[in-house]
Amino acid sequence: MELALEVLFWPFVACLVLTGIHSYLGLHVVSRGVIFVDLALAQIAAMGATFAFLLGYPLGGNQAYFYSLLFALIGAAIFSVLRLREQKIPQEAIIGITFAVASATAILIADRAPQGA
Repeated sequence: MELALEVLFWPFVACLVLTGIHSYLGLHVVSRGVIFVDLALAQIAAMGATFAFLLGYPLGGNQAYFYSLLFALIGAAIFSVLRLREQKIPQEAIIGITFAVASATAILIADRAPQGA
């Protein structure tokens, strides 16, 4: 029993620290109203990898990672610029629409890939 407590002490401390960090960051995310921006950016990055696949690059290659990073950075820049402007449509709605459009576009790109989907 003493060995189990000794082994599990530091992972337990790490869990407490991570809970505090995630609670703090989660409050800021909710207060800013950008709850699903991570999902939209992940879908945009997946669309970039699918685009690289369409161009003939292997999915695990550096080119696919580059396209994913490039698409994600462009998406993040667009979200940042849109946040600065006063809008009639809430930013969360724009993020949701972007997620759906990026998902549909990735499917359409994969359909056109010469290697097959």
